[in-house]
Amino acid sequence: MKLLTSDPIHSGGLKAIIDMDKDLKGKTVAELGQIVVGLGQQKYLTKYIFQFVQTLGTTEVSQISSLSKAFREQLAEQGYYISQLKIIDKLTDPDGTVKYVFGLADGNKIETVLLFDGSRRTLCVSTQAGCAIGCVFCATGKIKLRRNLTAGEIVDQVNTACKDGHKITNVVYMGMGEPLQNYDALVKSVRILNHPAGKNIGSRHLTVSTCGIVPGIRKLAAEDIHPRLSISLNAPTDVLREKLMPINAKYPLSEVMSAAKFYLTRAKQRVTFEYVLIKGVNDKTLYAQMLAKLLTRTLQSSKDSGFRVDTSHTWRVNLIEYNPHPGCKFVASSAERIERFSKALEKAGVKTTVRFKLGQSIKAACGQLGADSSG
Repeated sequence: MKLLTSDPIHSGGLKAIIDMDKDLKGKTVAELGQIVVGLGQQKYLTKYIFQFVQTLGTTEVSQISSLSKAFREQLAEQGYYISQLKIIDKLTDPDGTVKYVFGLADGNKIETVLLFDGSRRTLCVSTQAGCAIGCVFCATGKIKLRRNLTAGEIVDQVNTACKDGHKITNVVYMGMGEPLQNYDALVKSVRILNHPAGKNIGSRHLTVSTCGIVPGIRKLAAEDIHPRLSISLNAPTDVLREKLMPINAKYPLSEVMSAAKFYLTRAKQRVTFEYVLIKGVNDKTLYAQMLAKLLTRTLQSSKDSGFRVDTSHTWRVNLIEYNPHPGCKFVASSAERIERFSKALEKAGVKTTVRFKLGQSIKAACGQLGADSSG
């Protein structure tokens, strides 16, 4: 990927074309090894580059002191560099939630959210600048897709939060964009964050959220590394879901649920379904009962795997309060309606968690990212 940039980090303040494929921050250990050997160097030097970039936060090739000066110069001559996100703004909500607004080299912006829960430090990262999905309840969906992020730009959201003094324990790909529409960069970033020589974040602490891109779910299941999967569902019927999420016309519930079951059986990782509760739209107790039946029926009707277990040990549902943003007239369900919905699911044997709003005052809550940006 090549970008036109006026970022002084990359071009000394002058507009220039930068080759994002030369960014060492977006390289897996295997890819770095190919570069090192390809330049006639010993392969063991690979780990030094990876550690300096991903653990020590080095931003200049010349600072990788474990390499010889000649090799550092060779890397620079070949056009290799280490990218760095620029913090444009940092906002803190009274509840402790932090939102970073990052500037990309080409002038685009993305947002990243840091959430606190006891000893857990969860970073919600973006995978695209903008989003093409267009869910009607989501502020990001009102922004046209500007471009995919590189693996380096995804990873550096974590690196920058760490540099800012936070020990990140969990990463959720739930920020701006649809992760599975930026598949290659997504998987590369998972490999980088998971690697023991880097951040060493376990696969159970990495969660990919999707609106239900069926081919992407099945492809991810076939990888040799499996993060947890979260699917934005928001309705138990195709008619209602398509009104909220136009992508359902392409990937209806039957296909989404089949793919979810496939991921569960192949990856042996928990699958969670996100359900944003909107007053008078999708919050009837009847919908909770229908949702429970959908989840149970999916587990009990698999012909290809024969895998059958109790729903409470496999599916989980996260109920999310709708978070308002400019230009959207939806209203959040009441606390009483949320409780009734939750109890109906639990009664049917579905493990359920209610996610109350965090970061709403700084537009960092679920569905609010990009609320201050124009389309």
